[in-house]
Amino acid sequence: MALWRAYQRALAAHPWKVQVLTAAHLRRCPDNTCVPCIGSLMGLGDIISQQLVERRGLQEHQRGRTLTMVSLGCGFVGPVVGGWYKVLDRFIPGTTKVDALKKMLLDQGGFAPCFLGCFLPLDYPDALITNYYLWPAVQLANFYLVPLHYRLAVVQCVAVIWNSYLSWKAHRL
Repeated sequence: MALWRAYQRALAAHPWKVQVLTAAHLRRCPDNTCVPCIGSLMGLGDIISQQLVERRGLQEHQRGRTLTMVSLGCGFVGPVVGGWYKVLDRFIPGTTKVDALKKMLLDQGGFAPCFLGCFLPLDYPDALITNYYLWPAVQLANFYLVPLHYRLAVVQCVAVIWNSYLSWKAHRL
């Protein structure tokens, strides 16, 4: 929590600098809040996958694969997920426990299966089951406790681990 509070203070004092350092790319939102691009975090997930899970070593690191993950994050995942959170918040306004539960159920019952199918179509059933071990709890807390303009950042902190898994899964096939 201390790290989160420090991030919030830094974001309030220097929003542009903090977000540039966090994600290396900014996307301006219609409501004048900045949403960090998640490409760098997807790239980090791939690096973790290649170096810690697959143990490739620096000589065998596939830079093109990492660049592909960064590109997917910036061009597809970031805009789609960021937009989804805005739509979801308009469709189910509010932050009560019931609202958070409704958002999580819609997110995990409708959005996650479609989104994951676009990202990892070749090993979809196994990836979707693994998704349900992690994301319902994360999203329930996210929708209940986190303001809209921080949700993508919170999810992407958890997603570093998830992206490592997806990268490993996608390149294991």
